[in-house]
Amino acid sequence: MKKKHLKLLLFVFILSLGCRGPKSEEIKVEKKSKVLPTVTALPKDVIAPKNNPASVAKEELGKLLFYDPILSGNKDISCATCHHPEMGYAEFLDISIGTNAKGLGSKRKFNSPNNIPFVKRNAQTILNTAFNGLQSHRKYSPEDAPMFWDDRVESLEDQALEPIKALEEMRGRSFTEDEILNVVTKRLRSIEKYQNLFRDAFKEQESITVENLGKAIAAFERTLVTNNSRFDQYMRGDGSAISIREKDGFELFKKVGCINCHNGPMFSDYKMHVLGAPENSKLTTMDIGVADVNLKDSFAFRTPSLRNLRFTAPYMHNGSFMTLRRVLEFYEDISNNIQRNPNIEPSQFDPFVRELELTVKEMALIIAFLNTLNDDDFDKSIPESVPSGLPVGGLIN
Repeated sequence: MKKKHLKLLLFVFILSLGCRGPKSEEIKVEKKSKVLPTVTALPKDVIAPKNNPASVAKEELGKLLFYDPILSGNKDISCATCHHPEMGYAEFLDISIGTNAKGLGSKRKFNSPNNIPFVKRNAQTILNTAFNGLQSHRKYSPEDAPMFWDDRVESLEDQALEPIKALEEMRGRSFTEDEILNVVTKRLRSIEKYQNLFRDAFKEQESITVENLGKAIAAFERTLVTNNSRFDQYMRGDGSAISIREKDGFELFKKVGCINCHNGPMFSDYKMHVLGAPENSKLTTMDIGVADVNLKDSFAFRTPSLRNLRFTAPYMHNGSFMTLRRVLEFYEDISNNIQRNPNIEPSQFDPFVRELELTVKEMALIIAFLNTLNDDDFDKSIPESVPSGLPVGGLIN
């Protein structure tokens, strides 16, 4: 009997050894790599799409088109009207005033009578849009570059055509969205100088096409880069390019959590976030009862670049804040679950923003750092005339 018990105990002991599993040092745990947010200098060179290589002829053509109001339905507004070099290729308005108007920037007013609504978004600067979508941890593709506050199109080539098609921006009510681009190219074909310029730029006999129109404007926009700010110089090794105060601001920028969304060479993760910015009264007046949402019926908007903020006030997708101080105070409110938009509950706020640890005394240092991202070395020249013979830049005087 004792022998049976001994055999049974021995069997259980051996069985338990077999079921014990590997020793702790033998266990392999697969670790998932986490991409930590970083910021870097902008590249010194611009990458163009393979189907739209850069050329001087194309860039010069694109510049003329950029300033020529012949691209608008009523021939009264150009791309430069809302993206003027005197204002850093943006404008000092909360939301833009498009066609059927006169003046530049804060002096721009609708004509009377008027049946054109305000443009729904704040005009972002075109400076550095050649780098849109550029991030440190993945390969850059200009064909896939996100554009606009809601990422509704990709690539500068496609972006260049959207304002021409938009009723409140350049199209107006004289033509439908489906016909306006054909109307514009037909106008361009009737001007001998444009015939020659398109032929020189694209080396095609029938070169004035909708596609080439977008390519020419995009080629010009890729020349508008500011990649030598004091911050860029600092990141390339010049420790004296920014002051001790600005360096302290940089460290705070990272410490409080701004870098979670504002990262990479462009200080943007190019993702959509819900912040709950206050509504713009001009938009609510224009669209009574309609909340300020993006085209996907979401309250999320893309993280903007922090470069050249000197030129891009007022801030946010609807221009709801006039100063950087007001923007930072708004972020402080979000972190404390303070609601600034009645349509958006604190529970909807982006998790990254709720994690911010920002105090009033830190704001001045962060703003000092943000000023190192300004760079005013960009093309400010304006053509003396455009091939259509229309006023350069549209009705801006």
